[in-house]
Amino acid sequence: MSTREKSGCPINLSLELVGDRWTLLIIRDLVFAGKRHFREFLQSDEGISSRTLAERLQTLQDEGILIRSDDPTHGLKTVYRLTEAGIDLLPVLVTLGAWGSKHRKADDHLARIADELAAGGEAALEQMKAALRADHIV
Repeated sequence: MSTREKSGCPINLSLELVGDRWTLLIIRDLVFAGKRHFREFLQSDEGISSRTLAERLQTLQDEGILIRSDDPTHGLKTVYRLTEAGIDLLPVLVTLGAWGSKHRKADDHLARIADELAAGGEAALEQMKAALRADHIV
């Protein structure tokens, strides 16, 4: 995945980084599913290939959205964590989730979660960001 910028437009710059199908799903899994390991991301229902996953994780590292470190509980595993820039994508995920629950045929349970997060407003987002910081920023 290339992140070579084509223009200085902030929307374009953002989409060049997170505008493909997989990138926001990886971030979604970090935020909402608590996934931290490569194999956990591979087990998502959407079925990302290992090559695509490796490429996206590397791009997200290169762009400062997440960091990779050795897993202290298992010498052969790597742990992925969000940076502050990654945590700042939470409102994007919440807005996309609320839009999808309104305009697409979303799973009822997941749609309810998306709607509740969106309805919570800025206070709910800040509370969730604080929890993410506690979990991801070391």
